[in-house]
Amino acid sequence: MSGDGGTYEREGAPDFGGVPGGGGQGGQAGLVTAGEWNDLDNWPFWGRLMTTKADEQTVGFAEVSEYWRFWTDRRVAVLVKDASGNPAPGVTVELLSGSDKVWTSVTDVFGKADCWIGMYDNAYQEGTLSLNVGGTAVSEPPVVTSWTDEAVALNEYTFAAQAPESKADILFIVDATGSMYDEIDFLKADLLSILQTCQQADASVSMRTGALFYRDEGDDYLVRTSPFSADFNKTINFVKKQSAGGGGDYPEAVHTALEVSLQDFDWNSKARTRIAFMLLDAPPHQDHQGVIESLQKSISLYASKGIKLIPVASSGVDKPTEFCLRLFAIATGGTYVFLTNDSGIGGDHIQATVGEYEVEKLNDLIVRLIQKYIG
Repeated sequence: MSGDGGTYEREGAPDFGGVPGGGGQGGQAGLVTAGEWNDLDNWPFWGRLMTTKADEQTVGFAEVSEYWRFWTDRRVAVLVKDASGNPAPGVTVELLSGSDKVWTSVTDVFGKADCWIGMYDNAYQEGTLSLNVGGTAVSEPPVVTSWTDEAVALNEYTFAAQAPESKADILFIVDATGSMYDEIDFLKADLLSILQTCQQADASVSMRTGALFYRDEGDDYLVRTSPFSADFNKTINFVKKQSAGGGGDYPEAVHTALEVSLQDFDWNSKARTRIAFMLLDAPPHQDHQGVIESLQKSISLYASKGIKLIPVASSGVDKPTEFCLRLFAIATGGTYVFLTNDSGIGGDHIQATVGEYEVEKLNDLIVRLIQKYIG
């Protein structure tokens, strides 16, 4: 299946396609459908989107970076292997311009990490670039991949890394405003089976789970949390007590949720996998003072801690929000998940502006991604 854009109307936002869907109509367990698209693995496609300007026949997406102030046009892709040629996870990769740190990332279970030049200011710094891999300076400057390149240039290194612990931290961040009751119902019904399936598939990996529900300023609450625990029931029982409510305007306190996810959760820096699934149907307050800066800081911290942010776009997501979430996923080495209309459940979902993808049950998709990134 392929996705495309439509028309989009919201004051103050760029017109790059897509009508937001409405609220839900009652959730059902095990039936919600979704797709996944990884822009890092489909780089030429992403580059073509980011360089497409609007005209009378074509929806333009070139405004995305300026609108959200995230630029992904200069990528330093790194692959680290051990002496036996196997992927080396958990290795810190630092990109420097002179003595200044430009970006910090951590290799995942595939030994891959991405660093970014000018992610937040679009500044061109290639002349003085260097890399530190696992604290060791690399003599040769890295090769940079741009939007216009048809292939990703991998900077490959060998490093005698210590194997990370066979542990995984999985956080569920959930927009709990009024339109999200379908998605909250999904979590209540399916979370136990998701976690049990993952644990049974690889009992050698010890998993901790946690949850964070957020709304917006002026609602009954801003953030509620359940800390990481190896006892799945603690997360599940917390989720079961939550309900959708509040909201009112379209944007929500996304930046606060990301801040709290870093400040209030004891992420295990030695674990082999750290993932945050973020279920939401509304964007951050793009035009509020300090919000963009907060988002930038949180996303940088996610990358430097090796936490993959995997957004799950729900009914109500419009085109600007879709691309905001895809930028978050790109910057943290994550992937983009979006609900589809194939199940006939809930409100309308816009078609994602992606290539060919497989329609899956959301339950199965989340299980697949957890297992993939645990390795």
